[in-house]
Amino acid sequence: MSFLVNGKMCINISHDNLMCRYDPEMEDEVSEKKGFLPMIMKGKQLNGYCYVEPIGFQKAADFEYWIRICLDYNPMVKASKK
Repeated sequence: MSFLVNGKMCINISHDNLMCRYDPEMEDEVSEKKGFLPMIMKGKQLNGYCYVEPIGFQKAADFEYWIRICLDYNPMVKASKK
């Protein structure tokens, strides 16, 4: 399940995990969060994207953190061409 904001991917649910899109400049901060898993595609880590295991968003404050960083980054991202 994917949640789009302004026609752009913001946050997804992937099995039991969240998949988040956030400002790549936050990579160091985000990677220290509980439940963080890097997103790896074709053997490379995609900065600005990650998975978050349930342990990382069970508490309301943790869940709000992930939602907030995704929503904060959304206005800076270009929408995909249709």
